[in-house]
Amino acid sequence: MADEKKPGLFEKGGKLYWLHSSIDAFDTFLRVPGTVTAKGAHVRDGIDLKRVMIMVVIALVPAALFGMYNVGLQTSTLYGLDWGFWHMFWYGLLRMLPLFVVSYVVGLGIEFASAQIRGEEVNEGYLVTGFLIPLIVPVDVPLWMLALAVAFSVIFVKEVFGGTGMNIWNPALVARAFLFFSYPSSMSGSSVWVSKTWAGLDGVDAVSAATPLAIAHDSGIEGLSSQYSFMDMFYGFIPGSTGETSVVAILIGAFILVWTGVASWKIMVSSLAGGLLIGWLGQLAGATELPCYYQLVMGGFLFGTVFMATDPVTAAQTETGKWIYGFLVGALAVVVRLWNPGYMEGMMLAILFMNTMAPLIDHCVVTVHTNRRAKLTA
Repeated sequence: MADEKKPGLFEKGGKLYWLHSSIDAFDTFLRVPGTVTAKGAHVRDGIDLKRVMIMVVIALVPAALFGMYNVGLQTSTLYGLDWGFWHMFWYGLLRMLPLFVVSYVVGLGIEFASAQIRGEEVNEGYLVTGFLIPLIVPVDVPLWMLALAVAFSVIFVKEVFGGTGMNIWNPALVARAFLFFSYPSSMSGSSVWVSKTWAGLDGVDAVSAATPLAIAHDSGIEGLSSQYSFMDMFYGFIPGSTGETSVVAILIGAFILVWTGVASWKIMVSSLAGGLLIGWLGQLAGATELPCYYQLVMGGFLFGTVFMATDPVTAAQTETGKWIYGFLVGALAVVVRLWNPGYMEGMMLAILFMNTMAPLIDHCVVTVHTNRRAKLTA
């Protein structure tokens, strides 16, 4: 009788099988999994969830790289430092690196632990979430706060609902919302957007570096024009969260996402249309002096539209629903900006609210379509 083949160390029956999920995650990170479907009809494609997530990360890279440079630029300009391009960039890189490390170590640690406990494969969705979170918070946010926000988001927004693909809200935005409402002094104001850590300025008082959105809110278009031109905001040479300042870098990412079919251009276009319409109506009603197109280059409007509103898990799924969902995201964001004096930026709340409403939008679209077909066949 031939000896039965012993299971591998990480295979079922092996001594370290309890680490199978983690080993499988690392094994398939850069390689296509060796398993194939055994029966049934399937669409066979080399693009799996891991590759889709990596494509989103690639699309985020231009915004991240520019943001690193801008961190150094804002610090050098506002503190009167004589830094060159590479000094600015490396300073921003070193300031951003701890945020990425904390985001991935805490988030992936919880993801791996959850997968091991459930005996399931590690989900790849956090590859994007972990990259997004450092780009939407102030660069000098305390690392312990960031770790707490990441843990809250992963546990209560993803794992409680069943992991990647089951969450109702965008996890990165929930992390930002957690920080904003729990520690508002570290997430808002005019002194949180410029880093002075590691710049030899620890004993110097923080300078005021209000974002264009805050200036427009307080001083109108005259106050805004005296500090930043439209092109400054378009290129991204302004204070703000690391990834949201440069329209050029965000548009490069949008092109990559649309070209590869990863994100819905319908949501992007309709969100821009909603923001422009409400901005124009607000200008007519006297709620703002700003031209409607200024709403697109200030704050996190464009970044949220391209990288968060288009999240395929939390956005509307039907084609008609995507138009409605995107339009309401853009419209609601500008409504909050213009008519809520206590909160200058409306994109975060708009996307989270529309995440909640997305299933209802799809339900209504499907119901209308079903009733229309029923009448035609009656």
